[in-house]
Amino acid sequence: MPIPGIQQPDILDIGPGLRLRAYDGVFHFAIPWYQDPQLQRLVDGVQKPYPPERVKAMYEYLNACGELYFIEVLEEDTFTPVGDVTFSREDLSMVLGPAPLRGKHIGRRVLTALIDRARTLGYDSLTVRDIFDFNTASRSCYQSVGFRPTKQTKLGHSYRLDLSL
Repeated sequence: MPIPGIQQPDILDIGPGLRLRAYDGVFHFAIPWYQDPQLQRLVDGVQKPYPPERVKAMYEYLNACGELYFIEVLEEDTFTPVGDVTFSREDLSMVLGPAPLRGKHIGRRVLTALIDRARTLGYDSLTVRDIFDFNTASRSCYQSVGFRPTKQTKLGHSYRLDLSL
């Protein structure tokens, strides 16, 4: 569900070979991501795979919280979903599914595009509710675009980016 009063684009072009596509209720391709124990540890702090019905419930919840997009990369003339990102003032959470794509600055490019969108919408800040301290890749990605830890959570910290500067 789009943010009240704001039109969610169907496609956000991020640059060559990378885009965000608005969630449309189809998610079968994402189920393997959420059954990967290593990814589950990064997402939830435990290695417990999501069954398909939990993936569906998660996407319905995230879609109700803000703009939900699939991260897509261009592979052989076709855009392929490789992750998801939820965009709202209160939480900018992101997951890259296939492990080989992590560490290739896809996340940084996605965050930069969504920070630009937040500025265009007049937001004064963005927040990430929780990044686990052991998730050094996510911490590094968010910090590389200006997010800073704010308060401690059970296993990590929330992060905030001040856009008013």
